[in-house]
Amino acid sequence: MAGLSALAGVGLGALTPLLTGSAINHATTGSTAGLPLVIAALVALAVIRFVSSFIRRWAGGRLSLDVQHDLRQDVFAALARLERGGPATSAELARIEQISPQSMGAILAGLEERGLVRRNADPLDGRRVVMSVTNAGLQTVGKRRDVRVEQIAAALDGFTKAELRQILTATPLIERLADGL
Repeated sequence: MAGLSALAGVGLGALTPLLTGSAINHATTGSTAGLPLVIAALVALAVIRFVSSFIRRWAGGRLSLDVQHDLRQDVFAALARLERGGPATSAELARIEQISPQSMGAILAGLEERGLVRRNADPLDGRRVVMSVTNAGLQTVGKRRDVRVEQIAAALDGFTKAELRQILTATPLIERLADGL
C-alpha cells in the first residue's frame, strides 16, 4: 500500500507544473474563464498528494511497529521460556526458540541489562554459563501473563458451559502444542 501511495503521489505531482503553467498562460493571455478549473485541479492535486503522503507514512509506521512487536515477542518468549523451563544456556534457548545464537545473545544481553535475567555458572559444568530469571523478570512475566489471562477470560465469556468443558478437556493437548512451538 505504501508503494502504491508513493507512486500515485509522484505521478500526480508531475501534473502540478503542467497545471501551474496552464494557469499562468490563462492569466497572461487575459483568458480567465478556465482559471477556476485549473485552480480547482491544483487544489485537488495538493489534497491527493497530502493523502498519498499520509498513507505512505502511516503504512511505514505500521511496518515499523510490526517489526518492533515481533522483537518484543522474541524477548518475552526468551524470558518466559527461562521462567517455565529453568536456567538454560544461550545456545539452548536459541535452539528452542528457533532463532540464531547471535540473536538470542543480543536478546539475553538486553534482558540482563534491564535486570530481568542473570548469568550464573552451570552447577554441573562451571565452564558453561546459564541464564536464569531474576525476581524482576518473574514479575514481568507475571504481569504479562495476567494481561493475557484477562484477554482469554474475556474471549471465553461467550462460550457455553459445554464448550468450556471441551476446552478444559483439550487443555493438555493445547499445552503440549504450545510447548512444541
